[in-house]
Amino acid sequence: MAPERAGAGTATEPAGASRWRPRLAKARAALGERLGSALARRDLDATTWEALEEALLGADVSLDVAEELLARLRAEAAERRTGDPRDVRGLLRDAIADLMHSPDGELDRSGSPAVWLLVGVNGSGKTTTIGKLAHAEAAAGRRVVLAAADTFRAAATEQLAAWAERAGAQLVRGNPGGDPAAVVFDAISHAAAAGADLVIADTAGRLHTNHNLMGELAKIRRVAERAPGQLREVLVTLDATVGQNGLAQARTFGEAAGVTGVVLTKLDGSARGGSVLSVRAELGVPVKLVGLGEGTGDLVPFDAAAFASALVGTEET
Repeated sequence: MAPERAGAGTATEPAGASRWRPRLAKARAALGERLGSALARRDLDATTWEALEEALLGADVSLDVAEELLARLRAEAAERRTGDPRDVRGLLRDAIADLMHSPDGELDRSGSPAVWLLVGVNGSGKTTTIGKLAHAEAAAGRRVVLAAADTFRAAATEQLAAWAERAGAQLVRGNPGGDPAAVVFDAISHAAAAGADLVIADTAGRLHTNHNLMGELAKIRRVAERAPGQLREVLVTLDATVGQNGLAQARTFGEAAGVTGVVLTKLDGSARGGSVLSVRAELGVPVKLVGLGEGTGDLVPFDAAAFASALVGTEET
């Protein structure tokens, strides 16, 4: 009896994958062309495995993660006794979904008020992410206070004020050039007095190589941890278009602020979707939210199965 096709159990796409597919078109194209060429070979031999590694590296998957994935695929192919390269696509989808899945991927809203800090470099979509989060949380019936702790850029405060008005959230701001930690403290105190559910704090966009500003970020975290607030999330926004540089950013922000999760922005415009695998595998930080477009509703919870299916595709795509 012929062995069962390895991909047979993964032919059906997970719910929600249809929304992800068009948004990951560039990332899938970067992987798909090379992947399709590798899987079109006659035999699952050493040359095929080399081509698969090149496909993963070409999609901005790091070498360590690519080797980890290939080791799993080799073992599973041997266990299933398959020599058909076509079977590998389903195995790869499952391996990526397992790698990216996290049991702690939900946002933590516990506490009264709960406090979320948003950190990241300039241009990573941090303030826009806060605005979309505020809109979603307020629409769900939660009372939200935004802290404009990026006191170095007046434009950031004005942008946040516009988002607060749109979402029906309250805004606490400080003096230009003032102490960002003081703004966070005032926002938490105001939220506690007003009975608000959630404080979302913006912070100055800073290069992850700037040690003085990283120290300031650590101070903001210490203030956010004090009563009456309860610090629940420190989310780093990573621009998907920067590729492997995002790994260095996530690592440094994690050291300064204790990052609890990643918000991956601009994924719809990037061919470097594979880079997020490195963040998850090497830092153990879950991806919690993904920006799939410019609309208010395009900031969505991360879905590992949908991501893997949209990235790898099916035999027909």
